[in-house]
Amino acid sequence: MGRYRKPQPWGSPYITPEGEKTLQEELYQLWKIERPQVTQAVHEAAKNGDRSENGDYIYGKRRLREIDRRVGYLNKRLEELKVVRDKPTQKNKVFFGAWVTTEDGDGKEYCYRIVGPDEFDIKAGLLSMDAPLARLMLGKLLNDSFYFERDGKRTEYVITKIEYR
Repeated sequence: MGRYRKPQPWGSPYITPEGEKTLQEELYQLWKIERPQVTQAVHEAAKNGDRSENGDYIYGKRRLREIDRRVGYLNKRLEELKVVRDKPTQKNKVFFGAWVTTEDGDGKEYCYRIVGPDEFDIKAGLLSMDAPLARLMLGKLLNDSFYFERDGKRTEYVITKIEYR
């Protein structure tokens, strides 16, 4: 079995302005701040002689490869992304970038923002537009209901609020 791994398919090419800013800040941090520091540490470790047993050198080189891989990915991804800046004219319909509040049958509320796959964070309420739940919500109107199955349990949700902040 070789080391080759089939590349993961990229998600939808959309991103919010906040998500784009976050990716650009990460790129800057890695390329302009962290990489020069690691390069200097590797240079200093290389001066110590035998590199085969030099932990600072080995782990520094490994970290440089990780940084270079992530920088390459971010550069390519930022070129392909389409930043969605405009708010839709139809405010009562769920589109990309919407803050959607739903309510289940027990009266429990959930609030999510539908964002691109590069910026999702479920703990912060940022739901990728490629996620099954987001796909069910996209295109729905205020007070529409939909069913979502999780862990074998089918639950009905009603969209109670749609905001574009």
